[in-house]
Amino acid sequence: REERLVLPAHQDIADFSCEQLWFARNSLFKEAGYCFKTPRAIAAFGNAGCLYDVVDVNHVRGAVDSSVRPNQLLAIGGLPFAALKGERARRVVDLCETKLWTPLGCRTLAPDEPGYAARYQGTSAGRDAAYHQGTVWPWLAGPFIEAWVRVRGSTTPAMREAREKFFTPLISHLDDAGLGSLSEIADGDAPHAARGCPFQAWSVGEALRIDRLVLGGTAPRTRRVVTRTRRVGGAPR
Repeated sequence: REERLVLPAHQDIADFSCEQLWFARNSLFKEAGYCFKTPRAIAAFGNAGCLYDVVDVNHVRGAVDSSVRPNQLLAIGGLPFAALKGERARRVVDLCETKLWTPLGCRTLAPDEPGYAARYQGTSAGRDAAYHQGTVWPWLAGPFIEAWVRVRGSTTPAMREAREKFFTPLISHLDDAGLGSLSEIADGDAPHAARGCPFQAWSVGEALRIDRLVLGGTAPRTRRVVTRTRRVGGAPR
């Protein structure tokens, strides 16, 4: 069906939600012939079974970055609609499962790519350099699992398999760092030690979205962590 972005004439772009900005940008791409279905888009983004991470690198027409990264998953999962579908979408998801997926989410760069950082450790500068170079981000489990289910038709068996294969191992780490929560990041190499903030909202938010909206909301019960305050001299402490 045809989808159009309808906004009040007085609304400024600064008032757009993230979804509205994403849709507006994709509408411009579509008008320019860059829908993923078109020959122009296939020529621009196609990359031997996946999507180029960047096209026209550094504003050089035709220059591409073929690094295998998780950004391409957002063309299939993580948004209300999929921009890439069919066999090409399945190839992207299969590649990301093979090269990027870990029990704590997706790596930010495949291990066989130049510049891959296996561990998020060392000096502040070293950690910053590793942040997007292989470090695992648990929130990326959301787009990945949703994409994995979508390319299998969003069937009940696919949801059940995804829960067992990906989601259950993910939430088994709830007590690893921050009790009852998921961390911000983890090492790219096994055993994928939790790093960064131990109580990360976007990691938890995506886990909840996947559980409730993508996989049917039937997660096994986990131990609840309840924090109580005790009063000393009449004031909470």
